[in-house]
Amino acid sequence: MEETKLFKYSCFLTIIVISTMFLNGAESEVYTVGDDDEWESGINFLKWSQKYNFSVGDVLAFKYVKGQHNAYEVTEATYKSCNASTGVLAKYKSGNDQVQLNKPKKYWFICNISGHCLGGMRFTIDVKEAIRNSTTSSNITTNGAPTQAKEPTPLPAIPNKCHASKRPSVGIYLVVFGTLLKKYY
Repeated sequence: MEETKLFKYSCFLTIIVISTMFLNGAESEVYTVGDDDEWESGINFLKWSQKYNFSVGDVLAFKYVKGQHNAYEVTEATYKSCNASTGVLAKYKSGNDQVQLNKPKKYWFICNISGHCLGGMRFTIDVKEAIRNSTTSSNITTNGAPTQAKEPTPLPAIPNKCHASKRPSVGIYLVVFGTLLKKYY
């Protein structure tokens, strides 16, 4: 009987430790490119891209009418020239494209429909490593060279209608935690 209680408590503590590890991890966000205006002509996408701080794991959601637009991830030279005959890294054409930002680097995106890129349907973002724990400060490295630890930069004010949404991963972990807790108690 005493072993059963000990087993229950050790399982409970293990679940708490694992849950805490997941809850302290960085949360990825989904950003709708262009917010309410979506991926459409006549929008200042450079201004839009500067409103947010993008991290590894975040997702860009390109929403547009299929056939009227597309989204290409390109090299810097292709971004600057708006000539997608070379330098195309990925093509998105579904009208509801989800682009995972999986590396800390600069990303360049354009619409390759004739005249759209030159008309302003392009932007660049600088994706940073996700910060795993906000309570500890560490030296973040850039290209292998350590840099001085800095205070986190506050995000700019975002309108009430925010188009960056947190992924439901924390909720999933809480459901699993509750299920396991119920199972052992």
